[in-house]
Amino acid sequence: MLLKKFFEKISKNLRRFSKTPYCPAKRGKHHQLSNEKGGENVEPNSREFYKQCAFQKFCNTVLHNEACDAHRELHRHKAREVTFSDLPLDEARQLHTFDEYFKRETAETVFEKAGKKITPKLLLEAIRTLPEEKRKAVLLYYFEGMNDTEIAKLFNTSRSTIQYRRTSSFEKLRKYLEENADEWDEW
Repeated sequence: MLLKKFFEKISKNLRRFSKTPYCPAKRGKHHQLSNEKGGENVEPNSREFYKQCAFQKFCNTVLHNEACDAHRELHRHKAREVTFSDLPLDEARQLHTFDEYFKRETAETVFEKAGKKITPKLLLEAIRTLPEEKRKAVLLYYFEGMNDTEIAKLFNTSRSTIQYRRTSSFEKLRKYLEENADEWDEW
């Protein structure tokens, strides 16, 4: 019963395409078939219908082949994929890297002067050995960026006194660093 209805629908559609006779226009003149306006009720002839069917079949074949290729490629990728949990430990360790960009910032900076290692901790200890007036003058000048005149106004002293305190502390710092700095081991 279903096949009968199906063939009836197909035969109706095929009759519709075969009703209109093919009438080619003469050169330079556009010939219209009787009682038809330009392009409203025009049905394609069997030749055009055949071309449309052939083109549709070509498009369907291309789409089918592309889908098959994509499906095959997915299966190939799945066959070659290995999850990280399935990898042996040796291979998993080879897949990572360490970023050493910030490693230098966290490491302690070491200066080398006259064959001695000078670390920031050692320099801080050396500054702590200075008397309070000299320590404040050094810290404000070198670490806070103040000049001698500004420091002198802060302590109600002359500029030359601040300059003396600052420059005389260099000798004490040098002696402390020479005594306590480690030898530079450079290979």
